[in-house]
Amino acid sequence: MIDFNLKNMVAYITLNRPDVHNAFNDVLVADLAKIFKEVDNDPQIRVVVLGSVGKTFSAGADLQWMQKVARYSEQENVEDALGLARMMSHLYFLGKPTIARVQGAAYGGGVGLVSACDIAISSQAASFCLSEVKLGVIPAVISPYVIRAIGQRQASRYFLTAETFDATTAQQIGLVHATVPSANLDAEIDKIISAILQGAPLAQKEAKKLVQEISGQPIDIKLTRDTAERIARRRVSPEGREGIAAFLKKAPPSWHQTYKKD
Repeated sequence: MIDFNLKNMVAYITLNRPDVHNAFNDVLVADLAKIFKEVDNDPQIRVVVLGSVGKTFSAGADLQWMQKVARYSEQENVEDALGLARMMSHLYFLGKPTIARVQGAAYGGGVGLVSACDIAISSQAASFCLSEVKLGVIPAVISPYVIRAIGQRQASRYFLTAETFDATTAQQIGLVHATVPSANLDAEIDKIISAILQGAPLAQKEAKKLVQEISGQPIDIKLTRDTAERIARRRVSPEGREGIAAFLKKAPPSWHQTYKKD
């Protein structure tokens, strides 16, 4: 159901349910949550690439799973939905850079996975749809991540219309960072990985938290103090001191790695 490969400090997590378009069910959701936690705690891993097998990135919720939970009570549905919510949270707060490799269509929860990753690279052949209202439901669990990715105004449109949009539109509204021909997808992701491996891992973890925690805050005395304290901590950290010293000596710091995929 999920393939996992670790190559040269990069964890490749791959959904492998092509027969059902890599749709979620409760088992897949639980397995993803477990893998995300394990990856977060593994010091060997510097980057995470989330992808899938087949023509579809992910069709969101498995319809058989949806049929089953429709028979649950409201409280049982809350417990079930919390599993998905926790999995998305684990991905979003994972303390390493995450890259979504979007080779095909992403629907519903699939768009949530893309939005919860730090970086998203899409094939030009991919398409996207927040289709929930067509089924009489709403994209509630994934909404914090999707709205952060595309903004309130675009979310209003696509949550309400459930329109399908192409990869070019996805890039224009901020859902993905780049779109490339399918044949160039892995090469583009390799460029991103190579750039990430030149950075300091703890600094990248803190930079990720910086984006998540500072975004949307008012620029006031409290925020000014907070940001000053954050940079001060990094300056006196072992990474900060090593990085500045290495730059002055024109020598690579210890964390600088050259990415070799094979």
